[in-house]
Amino acid sequence: MKVISSDLLRGHIDTFVLAALMSGTKYGNEIRRHISQKTNNLFVPNEQSLYSAYHRLEDMECIKGFWGENVGATRKYYTITDKGRQLYELKKREWDNAKKLIDFLIR
Repeated sequence: MKVISSDLLRGHIDTFVLAALMSGTKYGNEIRRHISQKTNNLFVPNEQSLYSAYHRLEDMECIKGFWGENVGATRKYYTITDKGRQLYELKKREWDNAKKLIDFLIR
């Protein structure tokens, strides 16, 4: 059952990535799984959208990527920076304000 349009959420992928990294360093597929699990699989971001977000956030110095090995597989891991934490807190406040405004307008 689709509860919300993926188009509505797609604009917030960067914030979802930052939220996933607030609990610690993760590799790409772990971030995707984290987002999917948090939404009970109602929203599963596609890999291309996530990798675009990783590049954007790295360019903005909000996350830092590094290569690491785990059980023989080389993976790119991501960690959030102080700048990323600040952006996450800002985006969280913006989201809270947007929710209030939308509730006010449509209820």
